[in-house]
Amino acid sequence: MYTKKFEIRWSDLDANRHLANSAFINFMSHTRMGFLTENGFGQKELSHYNLGPIVFYEQIYYFKEIFAGEPVTVTLELSGLSEDGMYFEFLHKIYDHKGNNCASCEMMGAWIDLDKRKLVGLPEELYSHLDIVPKTREFKVLTKEDTRKYGKRPVNISLEELEAIH
Repeated sequence: MYTKKFEIRWSDLDANRHLANSAFINFMSHTRMGFLTENGFGQKELSHYNLGPIVFYEQIYYFKEIFAGEPVTVTLELSGLSEDGMYFEFLHKIYDHKGNNCASCEMMGAWIDLDKRKLVGLPEELYSHLDIVPKTREFKVLTKEDTRKYGKRPVNISLEELEAIH
């Protein structure tokens, strides 16, 4: 299991004087990027293939408050990956300094070609790096249908409706 430890800064707190939800997201993102960089998905490699990771969603479940002065540990495991590596899903858990699981997060994303602005599978060289990724017990092979498992779809409005809002 991949882990990163963080000290809680004053700026990580919200009006309730506990860890803000935006700080949870930042800690998890930093953990993911640290993991990817350490495992062959650094800026140099991503630039070579003109790839970038994108987030489809982050579903966070909060269990226990975290306060200033208490370091946290954020974990990362791979809970899903498509056969071509295009789609990925990570599970994060956030633990306080006593080992209490304070939050859990399911995060799904994909890889995008930065020129074409289209989703793409991973080149074999990068895909092979994922063999060593720690996986959850519930790991599964992802399909495009998994990216819509919550049934969310965009619903546009007309320009007239948009202007009427303002």
